Amino acid sequence: MAESESGQDKTEDPTEKRKQDSREKGEVARSKELNTLAIMLVGASALLIFGGAMAQDMLELMRINFTLPREVIMDTNSMATYLLHSGQIALWSIQPVMIALVLAAIIGPISLGGWLFAASSMAPKFSRLNPGPGIKRMFSAKSAIELVKALAKFLITLFVALAVLSSDIDDLLRIAHEPLEMAIIHSLQVVGWSTLWMACGLIIIAAVDVPVQLWESHKKLLMTKQEVRDEHKDAEGRPEVKQRIRQLQREMSQRRMMAAIPEADVVITNPTHYAVALKYDPDKGGAPMLIAKGSDFLALKIREIAAANEILLLESPALARSIYYSTELEQEIPGGLYLAVAQVLAYVYQIRQYKAGKGKRPEPLKDDLPIPPDLRRDS
Repeated sequence: MAESESGQDKTEDPTEKRKQDSREKGEVARSKELNTLAIMLVGASALLIFGGAMAQDMLELMRINFTLPREVIMDTNSMATYLLHSGQIALWSIQPVMIALVLAAIIGPISLGGWLFAASSMAPKFSRLNPGPGIKRMFSAKSAIELVKALAKFLITLFVALAVLSSDIDDLLRIAHEPLEMAIIHSLQVVGWSTLWMACGLIIIAAVDVPVQLWESHKKLLMTKQEVRDEHKDAEGRPEVKQRIRQLQREMSQRRMMAAIPEADVVITNPTHYAVALKYDPDKGGAPMLIAKGSDFLALKIREIAAANEILLLESPALARSIYYSTELEQEIPGGLYLAVAQVLAYVYQIRQYKAGKGKRPEPLKDDLPIPPDLRRDS
């Protein structure tokens, strides 16, 4: 029975290709709670570190804007200068905290799932305008989990905030009796520590949410056994495609082989079942090379091309079979056949000399060429 493609049958771990495809679509594990935690922790820490400098800048702003000389008040053109100067002081004051928050907003998301930019996730999807799936998501199990997390986050934050305020009640009351400069610095310290403690309360939510997000992401990537088999076929190549590729490769190899036959020095035949074409280049050194071989119909075509190009055809069944089975195309013959092939090439040279009128006709080459037993093929 065919395996069902339902989610219950997805029991196989995702393959590397499945994971890579998911990343390209922007589908990776992300935790909003982890991002919120990172921003709040970094923001509170930055406020504690740079709070003193920010307080001094705030006092400078008050001093500049609350103690204006009479001539400045009466000159409307000076207001723009004071506003620009005040804006520069304010921006310079909050710059360290803003930079820390931007870094936290970047590092928080990539700490789970890594850096990822997927243009496909930014493309508009008109299916999202359909209210049906939206209503279905509102009453799904995931929405219920998000509601529970939101309530838990609210309760934990509320509990920590009440605990922090109750412990800092004396400091808050003391601020009202402190000098202005000391009160501003003290206020920033109280706000920073309160924010830091409330951020620490979110560690519990993040510690639960991160494993849940990883589990849900892994669950989405699970595959059925059929999907794994199909992906394996696609990666390795489907049998019919691989067979067609091998067929095309054989045809291309045969065409190259047939085109190389006119360059052969001799074609050794069986005489009907096998044919091998050899070429020897004394300038390059080395051993003779097999440039074409074939059996039955292909052997016939090799003989036809050789005859059309006046290539010597030599019948030597034992040597033809030995070369055919022991040597691959465009490779040198094995060392055990050097002596036998040398006798064949010497005979070829004598025939060429005879045809050129430079010698007598050589005796026919006998078929008792020295072929080692391990290279000899009787059929």
